[in-house]
Amino acid sequence: MSTHDTAALGKVAVLFGGGSAEREISIMSGSAVLAALKEQGVDAHAFDPAERDLWELKRDGFDRAFIALHGRGGEDGTIQGALECLGIPYTGSGVMASAIGMDKWRTKMVWLSAGLPTPRYKLLHAGSDFRAVANELGLPLFVKPAREGSSVGATKVTRIEDLEGAYEKAARCDPLVLAEQFISGQELTAPFLGDMALPLIRIEAPQGNYDYQNKYFTDDVKYHCPSGLDADLEQEIQDLVMRAARLIDCRGWGRADLMLGEDGRPWLLEINTSPGMTSHSLVPMAARAVGIEFGELCLRILESARLG
Repeated sequence: MSTHDTAALGKVAVLFGGGSAEREISIMSGSAVLAALKEQGVDAHAFDPAERDLWELKRDGFDRAFIALHGRGGEDGTIQGALECLGIPYTGSGVMASAIGMDKWRTKMVWLSAGLPTPRYKLLHAGSDFRAVANELGLPLFVKPAREGSSVGATKVTRIEDLEGAYEKAARCDPLVLAEQFISGQELTAPFLGDMALPLIRIEAPQGNYDYQNKYFTDDVKYHCPSGLDADLEQEIQDLVMRAARLIDCRGWGRADLMLGEDGRPWLLEINTSPGMTSHSLVPMAARAVGIEFGELCLRILESARLG
């Protein structure tokens, strides 16, 4: 049992499922969180916003909410705003940070305005001169929907003639589509818990293909935590990530994805304000590396729930 005062946490709704493209992953995350909280003695209950009206949270006397929703409707400020209106404290970032963090384009604009390193990009639309975009950004490049997560709708493009098809695939997920400069190097993710940067994780995917399938449904990806990076470089990257998170006003917990270029320079890709909590997930892996087991991690996140 936990040494935390779980009774003080009250009746807790674990929000998972939802109606986004990441519903399947959210169910995996939420089920793991729910089981861990119950094991720690928390009065926790499943709540799927795709199947129940949110006002039932107030009617049924919930005191706080653990958000284990991913993607639109759960990670983009929508559910956060609803919980603000209901007066129910919730985990993770607030309305503004969630909305900005979900939008890769606007996140980039915030970071670029503060001089933080992020790959060059172009917005794509049906009438784009795709050849000019490829010439400007170079090949290979990534095409991705601006407001989806978990690599949904994303494509690595290696030939100019494939760029328009990649745009059309991404546009089916979101009308706002980015083409992004490809950074050759090591893929990193940088979780944080409150104001504490957790250890970096270095990701080694088959042929560098860290896609939806490899993220969640295979064991082909290798995760290195500790990352094996030089300690000073790791600290520099952690400081960069915490600055990037504060600029967007993230709170509670989250995870930034980066590339470490072959020249040793870090590049910020995106920020996740409601990261996965599945068996393959990276925040629990980094927490475990500093002695924070999954149940303790869930409790710490839950205790940070707040309004405003």
